[in-house]
Formats: sequence, C-alpha cells, structure tokens
Amino acid sequence: MALPVEEWRLCAARRWAALEPALRERLAAAASLHETLRLGCGLLRPEAEAAALRRLCRRARAGKEPAAARFYREEGNRLFGHRHYGAAVRLYSQAASHELPGSPEVSVCFANRSAALFHLGCFEVCLEDIARAESHGYPDRLLPKVLLRKAECLLCLGRLQDAADALSVVENKIAMDGIVTSPTHQTLLKKLSQLKIKIHEKESCPEPAQEACGDIQRKSEIWEESDSISGASSSLSLNFDIERGRHLVASQDILPGQSLLKEEAFVSVLCPGESRLLQDSSETAWDTQVTNADLYCHRCLRQLLASVPCRGCSYAKYCSQNCADVAWEQYHRTECSLGALLLTLGVFCHVALRTVLLAGFAEVSRLVEWSHDGDKDLHNPEARCKHLSEAPNTRAGTRGIPGCNDNGQYQSSYQAVFNLLPHAEKHNPEHKFLCMLSVVAICKQLQEAGLEAAVLNQESSEKWSKPKTCEKTSGELSPELKTMAEAMLRHVLQLQCNAQAITVMQESGSGDGAVVNKKPVRLATAFFPVLSLLNHSCCPNISVSFSGTAATVRASQPIPSGQEIFHCYGPHRCRMRVAERQQLLSQYFFECRCQACLDELESDVKSVVSVRNSFCCPSCRAPMQGEDMLCCSNEACAISVSRESLSRRLRDLQQQIKKALELLRDKKADQAIKMLLKCQMDAGNFLSPEHLLMGEMEDHLAQVYATLGKWQEAARHLERSIEIVEMHHGPSSVEIGHELFKLAQILFNGFAVSEALSTIQRAEEILSVHCGPRSTQVQELQEMKTCLSELPRSILQRT
Repeated sequence: MALPVEEWRLCAARRWAALEPALRERLAAAASLHETLRLGCGLLRPEAEAAALRRLCRRARAGKEPAAARFYREEGNRLFGHRHYGAAVRLYSQAASHELPGSPEVSVCFANRSAALFHLGCFEVCLEDIARAESHGYPDRLLPKVLLRKAECLLCLGRLQDAADALSVVENKIAMDGIVTSPTHQTLLKKLSQLKIKIHEKESCPEPAQEACGDIQRKSEIWEESDSISGASSSLSLNFDIERGRHLVASQDILPGQSLLKEEAFVSVLCPGESRLLQDSSETAWDTQVTNADLYCHRCLRQLLASVPCRGCSYAKYCSQNCADVAWEQYHRTECSLGALLLTLGVFCHVALRTVLLAGFAEVSRLVEWSHDGDKDLHNPEARCKHLSEAPNTRAGTRGIPGCNDNGQYQSSYQAVFNLLPHAEKHNPEHKFLCMLSVVAICKQLQEAGLEAAVLNQESSEKWSKPKTCEKTSGELSPELKTMAEAMLRHVLQLQCNAQAITVMQESGSGDGAVVNKKPVRLATAFFPVLSLLNHSCCPNISVSFSGTAATVRASQPIPSGQEIFHCYGPHRCRMRVAERQQLLSQYFFECRCQACLDELESDVKSVVSVRNSFCCPSCRAPMQGEDMLCCSNEACAISVSRESLSRRLRDLQQQIKKALELLRDKKADQAIKMLLKCQMDAGNFLSPEHLLMGEMEDHLAQVYATLGKWQEAARHLERSIEIVEMHHGPSSVEIGHELFKLAQILFNGFAVSEALSTIQRAEEILSVHCGPRSTQVQELQEMKTCLSELPRSILQRT
C-alpha cells in the first residue's frame, strides 16, 4: 500500500476542508516545499489528527506480544503433528518474532523450527536454528534431543567427524544427568546408538564423491562499465534537454539481451501486504495468513526459510543475523518503534524516512539548504534546469546535467535521489497537504519518542539501544527535524513519478504440481537514481529484472546508436488502449508522445488491444463495431447490442473462471475442467478468438490437466494459449518466454523428448534476453535440457 490507509486520508481531507480559506489558498499557492512546511507544520492537532492516528496505529500491531507467540507456537505444533512442515516453519518464525529476545521461550521456537527444517531436508539451516536455540538458553533438560538432531544433520551432510563429536557431547550430557532408566533417556540412548552405527557404516563404506553440477554452460555477459554513469554500460551516454530532462541514449549499436545497467537500489522498503492492517480493534491480529513481509528479508529481499526476528518489534524479519545487525545500524534502530505508524502511513512515507536515515542528517541538511536558493525559480523550467546544473559537486564539464559529481559522474547517490524532480507545483494541493501532514506526524513521533538524536546521527547505536520517551515535549518541531520533514516531503512527492517496483516471479496456485505456474508480484518499492533516468515508452526497448535489491536492465530488441533507451512505467501498448494509457500516465505529469501513442492518436491505426480484445457477433461470430452500441460488421447480419450488456456478460464469465480455479485449489480437478470447458463454450459466442481471456482459459485447462498427469492434453491447451499470447505480445516477448517455460515443463514431465528440447531451446533464448543467462528460469531450463540429453540413445530415437 503506497499511500496511507483510507481513514487517515479522509481525516486529512477533513482537516484540509476545515482550514481557513486564506490559509488553504496560501498552502495551495506555496512556491516551495520549505514554504509548505512553514505554513503547515503546526496543523497536526494533538487532540484530533494525532489522536486519530494513534487509534489507527492500534490496528497495525508491530510490537512483541507473548500471547501471540503462544498462539503461533501452538499452531506450529499442531501442523507439525500433521506433517505440514513448511507451514510449521512459518508459524514457528511468527512465534519467534513475538518472543522477547533472550527469553527461554524464543529458544523453544528455534528448536521446534529446527525439527521441521530437518524433516524438510534443510540440514544447514537446521544447524543454524539449533545454534540459535543453544545461544538463547534452551532448557538444559531438553538439550540432548536437540544435540542428537544436530548430529543427525551433520551425518546427512557427510561431516562424519563433526557428527561423532556431537554424539560425544550428548553422551557426556546424559552421563552427567545421572538418570538413565527413564523412558525418555532410554529413547535418547537408543537413538544415540543408532547414529553411532550409521557413522561407523559410512566411515567403513565412504560414498563416492559426487561430480559437481557445474557442467551447465554459463554464458558470460559482455560488460564494460561507463566512466560517467555508475552501473551503466559504456554503450550508453547521458543527455539532457528541457523537454525530455535527463535521459540515456545508445552511443553504439546494441544487441538484444545486452546488459545496459546494473544498479543496487539506494533504498528499498518491502511492501507489507494488505492483511497487516486489521479492520477494527475487535479483530485478532493472530491469523495464519502469510504475506511477503513473512516470506522475504526486510533488508536484502532474499526469500526467507528460517527468519531472524528483530530484537525490538514483531514486524521486521531478516535472512541472517548479519542483515538484522546492518539494518539496525543503518535505519531500523530508528524505525523499530514506529512500525505501526509506518504501516498506517504507507510505503511511500516509509521509503521517504528510510532515505533520509541512510543519507544522514549532514547530507540531507546540505542539499535542503542548497534547494532553498532555487525555490524562486520553481515555476520557470529554463531557470530551474540552470539551477539544477549548478547543484553542489557539479562542474561545467557535465554540460548542465544535474546530479553529477566533481568528476562529472552521475552516481547512484543521495545527491542523485535528491535531484529527482518532485513536481511540487503540479501535485494536487490536497494530496500535497496529506503528504505534508503524514511526514510531520512521523517527525513528531520521532521527537516524542526521544529518537531525534539518533536521527541526527548525534550518538551511537550502543547509547541509543533503549530509547527514552520524552515526558514533556513542545508541540513545535526542532529546526533539524523540520529539515528532515522537508526532505521527506520531497521524497514522498518524488515517489509518485520515480518509485520503482521491485518484482519477483512468485508461484501462483497450490504450488504442489509438477508444473510451476509463476507470475510477477510487486515485492518492494525503491529509489534507483540511475534507472530513473530512463524515460517512458508504451513500446519500450528494454527489460528490467531483479535479484534481491539489484536491478538489471537489458536490451529487449536491437537499439541503433543514437536511439533513446526507453522503459515502460506500466501502461504498455499490448495491455491497454491509448486512452487508458494516457489516463494512467497522467500521474507522471507528462503526455506520452511515444510512437505507439502517436500511431493510435494521429491515424486510423487501432491498438493491438482494441483489435484482439474485441467482441464478436453472438449470431454469426463476425467482429462487432461501434462505441456504446455495437453492430455486427457482417452486412448480411443485422444484429446490434449494447457494449454494456456484453461487458456485463464478460464480467460474469470472469467470475465463473474464478470459481473454477477455486475448485482446482480444492483438489476438485474434474469439476474444474467441466466448468472451464463450459466457460470456453460461452466465451466463443461473444468474444473474438484472439481475446486474451480465451488464451487464459486454455492456460487454466493446461494447468488442470497437468495436475492430473494428462501431459498431452495439457500441452495441447497450452500451445493454443501460446498462439494467443504471441498475437498480443509478439514472438520474442517475455510473456511468450514464461509460457514456453511452462510448456517445457509439461513436455519434460510427459517424456516428449524432442518437442521438449526444441521448446527449451526457444524459451532459453527468449528468457536469456529479458532475464539474463543466469536467471532462475534459464538455469531450470538448462537442467531439464541436460537431463533429457543424458537419456540413452535408444530412448531418444523412440521419441
């Protein structure tokens, strides 16, 4: 959720409406963010808006609650008993996040989770959890059982001497206890004896060393970095003009798949998911629904298996103790106690706060003070561009391009982030007021919680580790916090045009089939200063992929020297009509004049979406024409029908498809097939054969047949889906790559060797261009190809 919760937006709207007309006019006409803060900083009333925020924050529980820990631990035990080990791991992680650090209870959570991880075959991670349980004071009487698990893990990993040493520790421990006749001790001794025998057997008959699985050819990417743009290829140059602003241009001919930019996000914040907020105070926060906040590291965005909880809150989770420590040192020591407030105010406010914390007060203050000199030129584009070119650390050799340093380099730095345009004069005044009120609320909370010194980098994390709440504070923000608030307001406004979604390919559906169906999901919101240099086109010439917090930009088609590098901000010519695209792009404060838009606006050329996602005549199946009232294009057919009635029919059809997929999730595949086939027949009566929904139904049927192991049927339906996707997106699009990846899995599982090999080859070529030769999907394709190629020749000849 990028913006604050709806209730806070309504509260801010009421405050805006209640302002004196003269003050409202001055705020609307404020020529700078400095002026906006000066006028509005005192408008957050303690008894009204601040009180409303406190009530809303109670719905977003981010503190540690022992009762919640007990609930999650018991649920984890229940699922462990039913052998649902993956779900048990997640619940034990939730329990650990609610336990107080250093408590015996948190050690039990780690020990229980280690048992589930052992059953999942995750032996290395299991060992880490056992070490955590020991370091957190796991009860002495229960330790032998955990140490036996440790020995068994080491045995499974082939570390025989370490396993033997662990068994010796267990033996000594049991001997020291002195009671060896109880049933529990007898069970432990039996297990210990069995493990000793296994170690002896493995020592006597060592397993042959396995060949490394590194035979798969890794295509090395040609890469020469630019001297002037950090992370960019030397094949790019940075240009600037008033109409297009800063933009990147090819300085030489570029081939499809060529890497153009590799950039680490300056800042990123994980998107928490809607379920983090409760609807009212009567609901319990202790549900077992899993969101991205539970599945990915809150610092590096790696996928979590066994998370390390934050020491102070239940929300932040990390992939390792190192990530937790670095996050704490850089920003989380300040954010930790503000968790509920940041969840309430939305991801944009959270990104803004984290940005200034990472930059540090000295750099924030320097750039904010510099920006005040140019506020008078805010409404004069030429003067503003000139002013930006005179930014600190910029020399004349950069030809007036803002954000470059003394050496003429454009770096992924806070200065580059600060120089992204906030378009303050173009934002709706009421929206700007909401953003201002939100950042003031954050800064007031920092001041009241005694965190100001930490924010201003005036004391170490050791001194700060337990913040003191100020018993008495003035309603006025300190000058330093006003500076931070101004920078944060700038960043919140910048994010509307410059926020980059970090996406990940995530499994959809039950995830227990032989064919993995994945779709892109927004994982985090970030600032990428160099990536932000790319202008939009509805028909882009690059693809962006992500690995953790790093973005890689690759050419998706040949780009001749001198052509601009274009990114797609979301609205794509293959996904929506020009009118829809223009409406969505209005948030970026420009009118798109890309070639796709010009073709549709200035000629009779219809968009791909208009032509293929159209209705057909219910009587003769010919295309329907018109706007509100549609008429059959076949002159011999006099049928006419309103667009609204066909649109309503389309919505009903989509609901039926949704129900069919629910049947599939409930393991009712036969019923799902019947419903999808009925939907397909109904759709054929009023949708064009090329309609994307026709392709989606073929895709869903392929998914159902694959779950039943009917590979030929699954392949037949997916091939029809691919035909429709190719009509919409083109034969070399990333969408086709993902569909071919699914077809390769189906053909592989169905043992259709020759067809599988040719499909793998095509999918690998396309996905290597868009995602890179080392992407997860390309590696999986290479593994399938290697497996099929190693089959006996007699089998290959038969297929």
